[in-house]
Amino acid sequence: MFLRENQKIHKTKDERCNTAYCRSYAHMKRVDLATLIKADLIKVSYKTFQLTTELQQDTPLNFLETNAISFKQNIHFVVDVGNNNNLETIVKANFQPYGRDFIKHKPTGRFCNGKLASDYTAENLGFTSYPPAYLSKQARGKNLLIGANFASGSSGYYDSTAEIYNTISLSKQVELYKDYQKKLVTLVGKSNASSIVNGSVHFVSAGSSDFVQNYYINPLLYEKYSTDQFSDILLQSYTKFVQELYTLGARKIGVTTLPPLGCVPAVITIFGEDSNECVEKINKAAVSFNNKLNSTSQKLQAKLSGLNLAVLDIYQPLLDLVTNPTNYGFFEARKACCGTGLLETSILCNAKSPGTCKNATEYVFWDGFHPSEAANKILSDDLLAAGISLIS
Repeated sequence: MFLRENQKIHKTKDERCNTAYCRSYAHMKRVDLATLIKADLIKVSYKTFQLTTELQQDTPLNFLETNAISFKQNIHFVVDVGNNNNLETIVKANFQPYGRDFIKHKPTGRFCNGKLASDYTAENLGFTSYPPAYLSKQARGKNLLIGANFASGSSGYYDSTAEIYNTISLSKQVELYKDYQKKLVTLVGKSNASSIVNGSVHFVSAGSSDFVQNYYINPLLYEKYSTDQFSDILLQSYTKFVQELYTLGARKIGVTTLPPLGCVPAVITIFGEDSNECVEKINKAAVSFNNKLNSTSQKLQAKLSGLNLAVLDIYQPLLDLVTNPTNYGFFEARKACCGTGLLETSILCNAKSPGTCKNATEYVFWDGFHPSEAANKILSDDLLAAGISLIS
């Protein structure tokens, strides 16, 4: 259970520990928790089973996710699985070497060499398949009853971030979700559709692109707003978004914090001033945003009757991997696997990129911005533990 399929055990000549052993030892508690959650899932899913039996559906759960939102009847996390494939944007991952360690070794649009944290979390909860991207041909008819993914890489709380990269803005994602709700009503009826939405867990994950791919490189923003002021703008959008989800029927919402943005390989390369260390000022901005996110979420929960709103910390788990990689069986945290590992992502991370590593399990990051499959496995355990209150 601690060793991914086909994962090799690496023996080292120094004090670094065996990869499988390190990960199993460091994550015994997480895996035990996942096992307990799986057992408890029998109870959690009982009402869902009743509903789907009445609807004569084969799949026991339903969810929908975006770069900012996801909905399902238990728990899942948020990342693009291919919606950008259908957009005129350079922000894509539907080509090699992306997906080289995924099912059938094929790229899907996931910004990773293999599975995302969301994929692992779904597996921990008993899923046997992954919901299709909402803009794909697969998201049609009864397939929508197993979920639909609305994620769009390089979008965020700030709509202009998506406009820069021609991706799906947060406001547009909400419109697509409303469209999904209409299709759901057609499929199962208004009452059942309402039950599905009301009983679903909604996950919000955004903000990284707003800072790294917009604010810090855009003088129209960083010369006008301090990081605190820009955080307030993002949180105003977050507040409006949560309130809109609530109006649409959401009652269980989980929001992830910003990760340690200053530790991302491309961020260190661009903003690190020739240092190989995490960029402290950018991490401080992320911590400040996360603190405000916590307080804003507490106010929303107090204001909106019946709302269960949980903040899920991704900052510390990823920081632990970056600052203590060998404790988790990783040997490289400064550079990513793809290309030089210093900057490449999307179209710059391609089959012809020189220097791409052969074994991504040794790397915390797959490309200049995104974690590797091995890191995603560990992060998914932390996120699952943090989100247990939403499914218990």
